[in-house]
Amino acid sequence: MDQGHSDPKKQPKPSNGYLRYSQLGVQLLVTIGLAAWGGYALDKKLGLKFPAFLLTFVFVAFGGSMYMLYRQLNNDSEN
Repeated sequence: MDQGHSDPKKQPKPSNGYLRYSQLGVQLLVTIGLAAWGGYALDKKLGLKFPAFLLTFVFVAFGGSMYMLYRQLNNDSEN
């Protein structure tokens, strides 16, 4: 048996912190962007002058994203 070559399926994937946290940043931006787009479209469709749905969706998306970020960072610190 040749010990120098291991099975490529069993090799652990390298952990790149920049990649992981940039992914979280992109996810945050996309979530807030989609919430803003959806809120704007709903406000426009309903003919509202005050952007109630836009603000509500953005704040809910931001709060949810911050909660998910907190949980992810908390799990990373435990490992």
